[in-house]
Amino acid sequence: MVWIIIIIALAITMGSGARLGAAVGLTGLIILHFQAGGLTVLAVPAVWNVFSDYILAAVPMFVYLGEILLRGGVSDRLYSALSPLFYRLPGRLLQTNVWVCMLFGAVSGSSSATAAAVGAVAYPELGRRGYNKPRVLGSLAGAGVLGLMVPPSLSLLIYGAMMDVSVGKLFLAGILPALMITAMFSFYVGVSAVLHPETVPAETSKPSWGEVFRSLVDIWPLPVLIFAVLGTIYSGLATVTEAAGLGVVVVIIMGFTWGTLTIGKLWEAIISGSRIVAAIVFVILGTLILAQAVANQGLPRQVFEMVSSAGLSKYEVMVVLTLIYFLLGCFFDGLSLMIMTLSIVFPLMISLGFDPVWLGVIITLLIEIGAITPPVGVNLYVLLAISRDEVTLPEAARATIPYWSILILAIVILTAFPEIALYLTKFI
Repeated sequence: MVWIIIIIALAITMGSGARLGAAVGLTGLIILHFQAGGLTVLAVPAVWNVFSDYILAAVPMFVYLGEILLRGGVSDRLYSALSPLFYRLPGRLLQTNVWVCMLFGAVSGSSSATAAAVGAVAYPELGRRGYNKPRVLGSLAGAGVLGLMVPPSLSLLIYGAMMDVSVGKLFLAGILPALMITAMFSFYVGVSAVLHPETVPAETSKPSWGEVFRSLVDIWPLPVLIFAVLGTIYSGLATVTEAAGLGVVVVIIMGFTWGTLTIGKLWEAIISGSRIVAAIVFVILGTLILAQAVANQGLPRQVFEMVSSAGLSKYEVMVVLTLIYFLLGCFFDGLSLMIMTLSIVFPLMISLGFDPVWLGVIITLLIEIGAITPPVGVNLYVLLAISRDEVTLPEAARATIPYWSILILAIVILTAFPEIALYLTKFI
């Protein structure tokens, strides 16, 4: 009966045009009122316990950090500095797209911000040089997902805060998988350039190693920012929330002195960041109410009993979960999907023996696949806007398929060898 109420209530509320946070929150209140004897008051402590958590204050800080980076000209300097380094590799500037997205993700924490920041610089430049435009967009959309994999990751932060899992360990767990996926993307770009040389323009003069070195020296502020955010956490100098606040201060200073940040752009970043934070918080609020209702009705236990009676192994459950995330990822943005499903997915997977830190990395990968999957595919639409309709959605989606496939392969590898994600967590 509860499942029927959830489906009908969500269908009606979302069909009426209500925001996702309102839809799931109202669904939770309906269940608490009609199925739990009017105990809607249970929603209050459920929301308060999470929203009073100090670590959740880091969420707006990381959002503001990413927005300021997006408007502060940092991506321009980073792309220009790293381009000479990868010019000798097959695929040349397509390789730069992949590695710059990874490095930009190490300070932005957002997938769409990474794709937008690097894409705004890379797409016009590569288009002018004669690169195949759909392949350019595909590389940017695929590599943009690294923004949520590389710490500080917004999804890992929210996952840790909601599920009471160490955020420091989650950030560490994302490093090796992110490097592995970046290397796999880079390998594909190189092989594709060799097999399809017509997609990459003819080579001009190579930059000298002196030019490469001077370009790398030019981005010295970036390691300072990375240390301010991540170094202070792992050295014990700051908590995650304090490091996020410090990162915002550093990126503002860096934007004014090293980038092209102005007061006007800073204000735009604050306004845009505030809208993003409000949307995230609203979804979290509604989901916490639904999660309380779901827990009150014992739905996680019912799901576990159903899985047990079906005789599915933990890895078969993992396959089913992956397919469900693929399906839902076609209609919901990644963070909303993760927040909405954690109340059932987390207890189920932990009861089957999966590590909670490893699970955070896997769920982040699953929701990021949705970021490059139509019809929602946030990264695709961000980049299509940057291309000014020079590339169609079907063209961009086809060019992204290889990166989508690599992400699937990465999930298989991490499931078979979970120590890849968990190795660095042994050191804290």
